[in-house]
Amino acid sequence: MPAPPDPEIVDRIVASTGLEPTEAARVVEDVIAFHAEPVEDYVRRRHAHLKTYGARNHEIFARITEELAGRVVAAPDLTERQLRRIVYG
Repeated sequence: MPAPPDPEIVDRIVASTGLEPTEAARVVEDVIAFHAEPVEDYVRRRHAHLKTYGARNHEIFARITEELAGRVVAAPDLTERQLRRIVYG
């Protein structure tokens, strides 16, 4: 079972949004879970999502590279080849 979110963060969310503490804690947990997603899972999910909307691989891999650089928990620098290997094996 994951550790409960930092009470200071929950208190800050409660104060700034008016959410109940249990709701604020759930929001914090959701955000942490989003950013805890492994790089490989993120790359596969984003590739599938962008492919659904007709993007081509060279566009997709360039975009994913940019997105990974901006993640809160920085992912390692991955080449296009490494991204392709994550998606296609």
